[in-house]
Amino acid sequence: MRRQTIPRRYALQRGLASFLSVGLPSLWRGQAMAVPATTSFTRPPIRACIFIFYYGGPSHIDTYDPKPDAPAEVRGEFKTIATSVPGIRISEHLPHMAQRMHHVALIRSMHHEARLHDSASIHALTGRPLDGPDRELLDPTPQAYPSLGSAVAYELRQDDRLPGAALPFAFRNVHPVPCQGAGFLGADFDPLLIQVDPEKRLYGLGSLALPPDVSVHRRTQRQALLADINTRHWLTGPAIQAQASVLERAQRLFDSKEILEALDLSREPDAVRERYGYEAAAKAVGEGGGARAALGFARQMRGQNLLIARRLVEAGVPFVNVYDFQQQGQNWDAHDDNFDQHKNHLLPLADRSLAALIDDLHERGLLESTLVVATGEFGRTPKINPSAGRDHWPDCYTALLAGGGVTGGTIVGASDRNGAYPASEPVTPGDLAATLYWRFGIDPQAEMRDTLNRPHRLANGQPLVQMF
Repeated sequence: MRRQTIPRRYALQRGLASFLSVGLPSLWRGQAMAVPATTSFTRPPIRACIFIFYYGGPSHIDTYDPKPDAPAEVRGEFKTIATSVPGIRISEHLPHMAQRMHHVALIRSMHHEARLHDSASIHALTGRPLDGPDRELLDPTPQAYPSLGSAVAYELRQDDRLPGAALPFAFRNVHPVPCQGAGFLGADFDPLLIQVDPEKRLYGLGSLALPPDVSVHRRTQRQALLADINTRHWLTGPAIQAQASVLERAQRLFDSKEILEALDLSREPDAVRERYGYEAAAKAVGEGGGARAALGFARQMRGQNLLIARRLVEAGVPFVNVYDFQQQGQNWDAHDDNFDQHKNHLLPLADRSLAALIDDLHERGLLESTLVVATGEFGRTPKINPSAGRDHWPDCYTALLAGGGVTGGTIVGASDRNGAYPASEPVTPGDLAATLYWRFGIDPQAEMRDTLNRPHRLANGQPLVQMF
């Protein structure tokens, strides 16, 4: 297998970045992290974040970082179109987002070292690389560092906010990827999992929903009985206290009228639901002609997921993870037929629904207080493979941010002429995590404590203050 040569300039940049992050005194690092406090940025902290995860890895070259002047084997089949920001061009198959680019900031120099889905997803959704070698997790593996939403819930735990949420399923490779919960912070900070019934087009709380034969009165009686048993038997140890905390959280969710109403899409006008879009249900296996994404579970609800996310933010949920696809092999992982996959199955609804979300947040006065992040775990290879596909490429890819105080029409960083490596301002998932925490008003250098009370730094990157 031929190994791609890394440009000398890029290697020097990464080596220098590594030296600066490790070799200089901690005092200097502390001063660097204090930069946000000295800027002129004065907007209040955000109230919410919607983090859209395009599982499988979209092609950056065929979406938000096209290379029209590159050789044909790099630029691919798609043309580019102008956007609402002069000088910024994106893929022709993103016409809705092209007209919202004045609300958007693009990071075109995202990069990390994980070339496989599990390790790359962990880095993207926790801001921390998987401990040990780059690998797929073939056995169930406990989560270490918390997801970004769980870390936010931990830091804001004194604010008595609703828990974070994830929808419409837990995504998986061989097993559910261990980056979707609270990890070492404990179950108290796990997000609420909201599940979809794609056939009925309904969303619900899954195992947290009351069974049909259990009334509110019966539940209240059961709670009183449990409290009486615990009191009579002096069950007050740490395990019981932890269980009581989980039960209290569950009971709060049972009683949350706001969340239950947020999940009821019948409260939305049909015109709004149509604006976010539906797709046809997935075909039976064997009918797809190799069309991976066309077989994805609940693919017809991808647009509605973003409408649910908007409704949850309106209900007071501070962090919503939206997982665009559930299963590896039926998602954005376009190793073959990349252009058919993106043109016909991946981009149309992603383009339409993201534009609708930005419009809705803007029209409701929520865009300034809500940060929208859209990214995959990596990008795709610049060179098209013999199967008309693109393979995994974490060396350079694009993340999109909107709202939350970002300066619309901003581009941070740049890729080289082939979209292979950062040409300027390389950005890591740790930097993106630090930016997100900073916009919540949380110090990225703050400590979080695991269940054994051991300290861990919240983020290992730098906030991207230049985007705001």
